[in-house]
Amino acid sequence: MTEAKTTITDRRAEDFIASVEPPAKRADALVLDAMFRRVTGAQPRMCGPSMIGYGDYRTTYASGRDVHWMRAGFSPRKARHTHYLMGGYCDDIMAADRTGALARLGKHTVGKGCLYINKLADIDLAALEDIIVVDWQTMQRLFPES
Repeated sequence: MTEAKTTITDRRAEDFIASVEPPAKRADALVLDAMFRRVTGAQPRMCGPSMIGYGDYRTTYASGRDVHWMRAGFSPRKARHTHYLMGGYCDDIMAADRTGALARLGKHTVGKGCLYINKLADIDLAALEDIIVVDWQTMQRLFPES
């Protein structure tokens, strides 16, 4: 079994956010960090060089691969912010239930376990927070902390 390429590191999320360019993307990252901290109650941890994670969980895929990964998080990428919201990926009911919040969100696209937003000015922050809350609760239900 191969090791995951992206793992939780000891790098400080605050240092990474301070280095984000351009300044507008950095300002968005500060808002997102505050939101994730408030919703999750977790301190941020870096996952790889550019992903900021909140909380973690362990699971084993059907393939037998063991995974240790963030419960939720984001990456302030140049083109767009990527939000890692695993609850919608892990739970079909939760994914269906967030349809209303996604409709209120504003300009975005979605991938399998990701939500993509160009800039926070494009969206309704309350809708994003609602999505993060439900996603976090789903992850807590599916993967209780031991």
